[in-house]
Amino acid sequence: MDRFTDRQKKDLRRIIISLVMFAALIIAEHAHVFPDTEAGRWLLLALYLVPYFLVGHDVVRKCLIGIKNRQLFDESFLMTLATVGAFGCGEFEEAVAVMLFYQVGEFFQDYAVGKSRGAISQLMSIAPDFANRETESGEVEVIDPDDIEIGDILVIKPGEKIPTDGVVIEGEGLINTSALTGESMPRLVKEGDQIISGCINGDTLLRIQAAKEYDDSTVMQILELVEDAASRKSVTENFITRFAHYYTPAVVIAAVALAFIPPLISGSFTSEFGKWVLRACTFLVISCPCALVISVPLAFFGGIGAASSNGVLVKGSNFLELMANLDTIVSDKTGTLTEGRFKVAMIDAAKGYDTDDILRYAAAAEMGSSHPIATAIIEACEDPIPASKIKGGQTIAGKGIKAGIGRDEIAVGNAGFFKDEGIDIPEQAAQISGTNCYVAKNGSYIGTISVADMPKEDAADTIQEMYGLGVKRFVMLTGDAEKVAADVASKLGISDYRAELLPMDKVSAVEELLADLGDDNKRPLAFIGDGINDAPVLSRADVGIAMGSLGSDAAIEAADIVIMDDDLARIPLVMKIARKTVGISKANIVFALAVKFVCLVLGAIGIANMWVAVFADVGVAIICILNSMRMLVRNEG
Repeated sequence: MDRFTDRQKKDLRRIIISLVMFAALIIAEHAHVFPDTEAGRWLLLALYLVPYFLVGHDVVRKCLIGIKNRQLFDESFLMTLATVGAFGCGEFEEAVAVMLFYQVGEFFQDYAVGKSRGAISQLMSIAPDFANRETESGEVEVIDPDDIEIGDILVIKPGEKIPTDGVVIEGEGLINTSALTGESMPRLVKEGDQIISGCINGDTLLRIQAAKEYDDSTVMQILELVEDAASRKSVTENFITRFAHYYTPAVVIAAVALAFIPPLISGSFTSEFGKWVLRACTFLVISCPCALVISVPLAFFGGIGAASSNGVLVKGSNFLELMANLDTIVSDKTGTLTEGRFKVAMIDAAKGYDTDDILRYAAAAEMGSSHPIATAIIEACEDPIPASKIKGGQTIAGKGIKAGIGRDEIAVGNAGFFKDEGIDIPEQAAQISGTNCYVAKNGSYIGTISVADMPKEDAADTIQEMYGLGVKRFVMLTGDAEKVAADVASKLGISDYRAELLPMDKVSAVEELLADLGDDNKRPLAFIGDGINDAPVLSRADVGIAMGSLGSDAAIEAADIVIMDDDLARIPLVMKIARKTVGISKANIVFALAVKFVCLVLGAIGIANMWVAVFADVGVAIICILNSMRMLVRNEG
């Protein structure tokens, strides 16, 4: 019982009590405990009304409120009308059974929806309750997260939630990011590392400097995205809403016609009317659309929950539905398909030198530079030249650097720098792909270091998996040079790419691709990006996917789906979740409508009784709900 809420426990108790009373009355009636007289029938009616109102009083109340507010034709109205009609026809057992099993179906629905909120509720629990702020005197005060200001020094004790985004200024340890990313492996952070809110600190104390106020933190952005997701319905959900709007009054009119027209045609209205009223009530019970209006939204809600438990935030079920049918995926390169930072890809040494010599000379010359290329060269050098041997240095902005190492002068730079210095670069070296740093010693070329933003380890396999899931076209857009773009595209198996693009050029490229696909959303296009310059194109695509951990706030705000840990492999996983969600929804629709159509016909001609009606309504609803609950299993796909 602990898995149920207090309200669910209360509903379950009244269902059980009503069921026991109902069973006792059936046994007593069939044992002829009550006299077969008019008084006995009235007594039986009064006794059957007790479990009826015990289990169904809220349904009757909703019906009366709907009538008062002139908002008829909902499920409560159908159930009340049908059961009152059954009582009027003397079918007491059927009347109570319909209301009882309808409430069983409602209980299943409530439990299923509550369970589907589990993954999202777990996500909502990442919000911190307090923060420890260090004062100027060195004391620690407990404050509300809303009171955090940029620049505050916060103390994160072991096991506590990180209250806002910031930078580690003291301490080193592991943090648990699973609530945000779905990744079970903890992440190591040390002094100088960026840290985001919502994660849980491990076993060491950390001091961080707040980079954002709480309202602008990652955790608040996530909570806002989750809260907004339920308001954006899929095409399938909108269809069900419109369908129920017209379907319910139509079946009520049909039931009234079924109750009155056949008796009038038969010529013996008085004797036939009761029989046809019972058929009309059966017709109403069968027609109740709860199987559709419950199970379809539940499947999509479960799909969003399954995605969130895997570190993917989907801002609405409409985007989940589009992910199931992606035709074209367009992607930015840097930080999306690649690591987003330079690494030494290759070293080419001239005759008489080895690659270690070239790397040591270049790293020594670049020692005082903070340029990303210089950082990559310095990080790659495992045996650096001692700083004491490095003399001075001259930097030519955007071109290169010169430094003295012992008695030698080392120059490192691009082709333009070497041309200005009058240093010849061999034709073979000029042909090397990538971002090249040429190295010279005392005015003579000695080697080339090729630095590149390396593709993510699983990017090539992930792209092939997307093709396997039905994606017909994968396009890479980048602002990098043609030679760099071609090299990355070749490594990732991408045949369609466009290079040297400005941010608005990317929008134009996506506009062109969308024009080729048409505007009917049957062949949707998704764009994957992470930078602030990707925000315009993320908004323009049918589905904008932001790589959230490294992504800018603008990109996350503009996107429809956010990958919290920058793992490209999450995208095919979401496609699988989306396909399963849509498949379950369609199966529910087909199954529910098929069963109801057959039972409606059988009910109208008198073959199906109230017990069949109970199955056609509650039974079908429970089956569809259980089918939808398959989406609630973690790591679905």
